[in-house]
Amino acid sequence: MENGSSSQATMTELQEVQITEERPLLPGQTPEMAKTHSVETPYGSVTFTVYGTPKPKRPAILTYHDVGLNYKSCFQPLFQSGDMQEIIQNFVRVHVNAPGMEEGAPVYPVGYQYPSLDQLADTIPCILQYLNFSSIIGVGVGAGAYILSRYALNHQDTVEGLVLINIDPNAKGWMDWAAHKLTGLTSSIPEMILGHLFSQEELSGNSELIQKYRNIITHAPNIENIELYWNSYNNRRDLNFERGGDITLKCPVMLVVGDQAPHEDAVVECNSKLDPTQTSFLKMADSGGQPQLTQPGKLTEAFKYFLQGMGYMASSCMTRLSRSRTASLTSAASIDGSRSRARTLSQSSESGTLPSGTPGHTMEVSC
Repeated sequence: MENGSSSQATMTELQEVQITEERPLLPGQTPEMAKTHSVETPYGSVTFTVYGTPKPKRPAILTYHDVGLNYKSCFQPLFQSGDMQEIIQNFVRVHVNAPGMEEGAPVYPVGYQYPSLDQLADTIPCILQYLNFSSIIGVGVGAGAYILSRYALNHQDTVEGLVLINIDPNAKGWMDWAAHKLTGLTSSIPEMILGHLFSQEELSGNSELIQKYRNIITHAPNIENIELYWNSYNNRRDLNFERGGDITLKCPVMLVVGDQAPHEDAVVECNSKLDPTQTSFLKMADSGGQPQLTQPGKLTEAFKYFLQGMGYMASSCMTRLSRSRTASLTSAASIDGSRSRARTLSQSSESGTLPSGTPGHTMEVSC
């Protein structure tokens, strides 16, 4: 009887734990437990998945995905890469799905008022309150980068750092609207979203990655919901960043964009508007429109340096770049643990040098 009771208790415990890791485990790895939650907000229910357990005196890493994707299709290649293991062992992660983007989400009825990006930013406090988390390091792509930036502007004390991939902080101008409307006459919603996510060169090349994501978006059962998120993105307000002004991001920021990405100009402009002593700019070679999908190892290494500059990662964790180069980049990324150094990184596959940088200088990083 005791054995039976013990087995029953064990089964009960197992049923309470959701294991969502499906990737092959690396040597020495143990399966990661994840739990998916939904929380009611003033703008509808929001679903998010938590990996790991909170670490004392450390913020959570919170991700927000782009249009046409959910947290898995946007971030799994990055967070499942081998190089990322050193980071995820040290931080709890919260992967947020925009409303209606989670797997199995019901389609919203016709006429449903989908939240604006500003309103989506206002759902994040509900998530943090539910989890009892006091601070985050945000990682966002496209629309998700905008949402996290808007949240950081309104809740500066809870954001310790931001990694913003493909951010466009500007509202659409009249010319943009005209081009968007014209494109809408000849292109389907999936094709328009693919043009937002990937470069024309990538789409023309029709690689296996492009075929995979074209299939994901074209055959999405919640395509009506995706279109609502897409419309909210295209109706975004200007973030009104101003270098030296009152409206700016006060935390360390790493801006990331591919060298031929659709949003390259917008990210460059965003970099020019932010505080140079708090902002790193990483232009990634050979990464296309979605660096977190095409170059997860290189992006992870840059993320490690970013965290190290914030005082959270030891230099011994650096693996991809050679040790001889680590000291140079470390000295440029932080001064005695200070978080107020300018860092501008331009990543090049061709470069073989890594000079010690000063504020405003570009450092070439070869990976």
